[in-house]
This record gives sequence, C-alpha cells and structure tokens, in this order.
Amino acid sequence: FHLAGIRLAPKEKLEIPVLFMPAEMKIYKAVVVIHVMRENGENWPYEVTGESNTDLHRNVIVAENGETQGILWIYPINGTPEAPQQKSVVIRCQARQRLEQRVELLLIGVMPGATDLPDAGNSATVDTEELSSTPEVTDGSSATLEFLYELQYQSDEIRYQLESLVGMELVEKEWDTESRIVTLIFNVVFAPSKPMRSEATLVIQCTAGGLWKFPLVFIATEPEVDDVINIEAVGLNKESIVGFKLTSQTR
Repeated sequence: FHLAGIRLAPKEKLEIPVLFMPAEMKIYKAVVVIHVMRENGENWPYEVTGESNTDLHRNVIVAENGETQGILWIYPINGTPEAPQQKSVVIRCQARQRLEQRVELLLIGVMPGATDLPDAGNSATVDTEELSSTPEVTDGSSATLEFLYELQYQSDEIRYQLESLVGMELVEKEWDTESRIVTLIFNVVFAPSKPMRSEATLVIQCTAGGLWKFPLVFIATEPEVDDVINIEAVGLNKESIVGFKLTSQTR
C-alpha cells in the first residue's frame, strides 16, 4: 500500500498499519519505507558530510546545493506464517515410573514441494533466539527441509519443574509430496517423581517457512503403594506403636 500527503506536527506520532495474510507456509519479506520532507518543499540547511553518521548519510536525500531534501526510514518486515492451534497431546505416566513414548505430529502445508528429507540427525533443539533467526531458504525447489524445535513453558516455575523430567528427540520424518504433509516422529521420555499436571508447547519451525505449535500436557498419576503397615492392637483403648523408615531421594 502507499500513503502520501500525511501531515505531522513536531513530536507527533504516526501509526502505520501492517496487514499480514499469508497464503502459504513460506517465508514472506517486505519493506516499509517512510519518506519525510518539509510541507513547504524547502530544504534543511543541515549538510551531510563524509564525517556524518553512516546510517544518516545513507538515508538522507541530498539536494544539488548539498542541503537535506528529505529523510528515509526503512523498516524490513519478515513474515512467518503460523498454523492454527493444534489439539493437545496428553502424555501420562505414573509417578516414580519412566515412560518412553513415540509421538507423531502432522505439519500441514509444508513448502517447498521437496521429495527428500534430511536424516533425523540434521535437526537440533534450539532456544527461542535461534528459533527466531531461521536460515533463509531462497530456492523454492530445495530438496532439503530442516526443522527446528523447542519446548516452551508458560512460566519459569513450570520450566524448573519439567526440564529435568522431560526429554524429547526427533527420530524420524515422513514426507507426503502430494498432500504436502510432513509427519515428525518424536521420542518423548517422561520420568515424574511425584503426582503433577503441567503443560508445555512444542514449537516447530521449518527453514523453508512456517511455524507450528503443539500443546503438550504432562500428567503424573499417583505412585504405587510402597508398603502395607499392619498395626496389631494390644487391647481396647490402648495405644499400639509400629516403626518404619523413610528414605529421602534427595539431600
């Protein structure tokens, strides 16, 4: 879109609407350019010299007499399409037990129309900053698709609670060229130490573009009974005492 003839007073703010409606799961890029000049068409007396700031020199439009005729602000925009929210995946395990489970997740609308996928060893678990700086894929016919994934938690408290109890590894990829659906198969390990119910989000990003989020619910049920304590009464209205030891798993 193009906006022209907008008049701004000194110190006034301008809001520029940006609408993003992706048609496919691929990387979109655009640039917002803002050009400002005086309302009366006169130039600024300020002259840009070789000693001026490099960014300023690049974004200033200089008239023939060396004065400033206009200023440009350039804002790059990177659009990442995000799939609709997926259904929750429930992972249930009894406390003090260890569960190893394969979870299949479907990524719909993956670009480009590749026929081959890399081995599972080519993908890695990354943090949020790495996830947001995905390598650019400019060749739409690339035969290689990489997927970056990470577990995100609703709070630091939940992260602290789950990080040592949950492990995830991408072990297999399956690619359907006709439907453009990629199936990612994860091996999930859950070893809860006590009854709990916590939630996390598995965020998956394809280097060709597209973001998918899968809610995960981790449920740890009551553990098995450690032992049965039998107390034999010595008589009515008399106390009976039995002793047993409890061992702490931590310091």
